[in-house]
Amino acid sequence: MDVAAPFRDTSVGDPLLDGLDGKLALDERALSKLHWRSRRGLLENDLFIQKFFERHESRLTVGHARGMYELMDLSDNDLLDLLLERKQLPEKPLTEEAVEVLRMLRH
Repeated sequence: MDVAAPFRDTSVGDPLLDGLDGKLALDERALSKLHWRSRRGLLENDLFIQKFFERHESRLTVGHARGMYELMDLSDNDLLDLLLERKQLPEKPLTEEAVEVLRMLRH
């Protein structure tokens, strides 16, 4: 392993979404990737996410996907605390896209 090689974070979302207008509709392939990446270890989180997709899947945008990927980078417990409003926001501020998706997940 090359110690001098820079660390590359591969947990971020779909690189094909980078640079795209956040208002563009999400295509079928990107939606499939988002479903896969949104699987969680806690059943409670999965229930919130399942309802989110049931309600909003047909009108999700690139911006929503980027926001969801950002939320999926949180630990299961931190995500659940945000969803249940036991915590306000994490120490590292969320983007507007992630805050919008969090609002959609809660309602």
